[in-house]
Formats: sequence, C-alpha cells, structure tokens
Amino acid sequence: MLIYLLNLHSNKNSYKPLRTQTIKLMKTLKNILVIFVMLAFVTACKNEAKPELKTVDTETTEVKELDPNATYAKAEFTVEGMTCAMGCAATIEKKIAKMEGVKMAKVDFEKEIAMVEYDVEKVNPDMLVETVKKTGEAYSVKDMKNVEEFGADQKPADDKETTKAKTGKETACKADCKMACCLKEAKA
Repeated sequence: MLIYLLNLHSNKNSYKPLRTQTIKLMKTLKNILVIFVMLAFVTACKNEAKPELKTVDTETTEVKELDPNATYAKAEFTVEGMTCAMGCAATIEKKIAKMEGVKMAKVDFEKEIAMVEYDVEKVNPDMLVETVKKTGEAYSVKDMKNVEEFGADQKPADDKETTKAKTGKETACKADCKMACCLKEAKA
C-alpha cells in the first residue's frame, strides 16, 4: 500500500487524487481505531470481578437461664468408644451441655468419665445416655451413678491398676518413683 502511495505521489498529474486518497485512508484508519478502543473499553467494563459472597456458620453460645429454685443432681458415668479428646470428648461434652436443664457438663477423655450437673425436673439419666448414644454409634455409657461431689471415688489416672485395665500391660516405674501406686508397694 505504501508503494502504491509513493507511485501515485511521484506522478505529478495525480498529486491531488493522492492527497485526497491519503486523507480518506487516514480518516478510515482513525475511525477503525476509535471503534476498537471503544469496543475494548465496553467489553472490559462488563468483565468486572464481582465480590464472592460466602456464608460462614458461626457457633453462637446461648446464656442459659438457670432456675435458682431447681433441684440439681450430679451424675458421673463412663463413656466408652472415644478415640480423641478434641473430636470425641469435646463433641459429647457440647451435646450434653446444650441439653435444656443441664447446668454443667465435663468429659474427661483420659479417664473416660463424663460429669454432668442437671436439673432433675428437666433431665434424667436415661436422657443423658440417649444423648451420648445419638452423638455417635461408637459411644456407649457404663456405670451411671449419682454422686455428691465429682471425682470423689475415682482412682488417680497414674495408678498402675488403671493403666493395666486400659492397656492390658503392667507398667514399670523408675526406682525413685513417688506416685501413689509405687508408695503403696513400698509400704507393703
């Protein structure tokens, strides 16, 4: 195209048509360029990134209204089938604590014991057992009993007898061990 324009330019007879053609060509190129810029601008504006909306479930804690005239009982029971403190024990504790009429719930993973203080008018031991079983198929409740104080008749977790019952193996202590189980053996 440039060669064509130069050829026309060199011919003196055709100088005016060359100028007219060049002006027309420049206007056409200008119009095409304007159209492309506008098209690019319009299409770029339509592709705006919209903010992503995510819904997050949050845990809300409700403050329970405790009846000051209620009669509260304390129950302790063994929970079998727990495999971890964060998943199993914490889940069971939350489920029991959410029950209406439960003042306090604590599940000790290492001792496999649940301690619950509840209103006898709203909750009974069978409801506690049912709640634990509904939490997971692997969980079972044994030795349900009402107590005056939590942990009053429990052996310490470091007792050799408790360890042997849980693992099936007897543990050996160091010679200078001062745990309650070793002190009993030393006296005997």
